[in-house]
Amino acid sequence: MPTKQEIQDLYFMDARFKLLEIASFLDRVDRHEGEADFRHPAFMKALQAMQNPPEGTTRAQAVHLAFSDHSTEPAESAGIQFAYGAHKEEVES
Repeated sequence: MPTKQEIQDLYFMDARFKLLEIASFLDRVDRHEGEADFRHPAFMKALQAMQNPPEGTTRAQAVHLAFSDHSTEPAESAGIQFAYGAHKEEVES
């Protein structure tokens, strides 16, 4: 099993790049006019979940769950033919 140092040696630069990409994305959203849709608060909720995952979950699980649809009733029909990447009703409630 690799050590923490070995994991950092292997993945730090990639994770650093991704974190800078996220910061750049948020800066672009902030810089432009108009209203952000439901994905922006969903993204912020996922960032919070990553920083403070609920007890018993990993950071990856917490982020995935923050974006997931937790409804248990099946939809009558699909409203779209693509994915938004976040669940609208979950964020608005």
